[in-house]
Amino acid sequence: MADYQSRRTMMVDTQVRPSDVTKFPIINAMLSVPREAFVPDSKREAAYVGENVDLGNGRVILEPRTLAKMLDALDIQPNEMVLDIGCGLGYSSAVIARLAEAVVAVEEEPELAADAQSLLAEHSADNVAVIEGSLFDGSAKHGPFDVIILQGAVEDVPPALLDQLNEGGRIAALFMDGDLGSVRIGYKIDNDMTWRFAFNASAPILPGFERHHAFVL
Repeated sequence: MADYQSRRTMMVDTQVRPSDVTKFPIINAMLSVPREAFVPDSKREAAYVGENVDLGNGRVILEPRTLAKMLDALDIQPNEMVLDIGCGLGYSSAVIARLAEAVVAVEEEPELAADAQSLLAEHSADNVAVIEGSLFDGSAKHGPFDVIILQGAVEDVPPALLDQLNEGGRIAALFMDGDLGSVRIGYKIDNDMTWRFAFNASAPILPGFERHHAFVL
């Protein structure tokens, strides 16, 4: 039987803390949520390795460092509503559930959405609602949200998604330009978006978020 608890501690000590993530709620959430439970069974041994875990169909669970640094930059508060786009099997949502008041997790792959629902219930993430639907469309009827986070890379963020942000809200997106990726945090101020560079990372582009899908004004 693998000692996942000590692997979790090692993940935080060797991947998260050295990346300048020091906020206690994030450290605590990542020490508490069993990442191995939210990866495909065949990938359990790789759950705590410092890389993206493949979910198939070009989808991944973001590496711990990337997720932790995104959460650090977003600074989610206990009274905030978060939209988690592309939740996969629910790991990111389980972590965010410990930081936020409520999480709406959108997943378009029916099997992943069903598994996420049962895994989150099993691990007492009672403040997460899993919605099966298009990642590109988000979940306008449950919004607006204080925070939006995308679990995969984009070339563009659709305006329809940005419309679901509250005034003063934040969004974290990993923009890929060829092989180079940078996470940026977008702030909605006076109905306008201001983007700031946060750190470099890389991941596959989420389906529907390639540049040719963007609206041209």
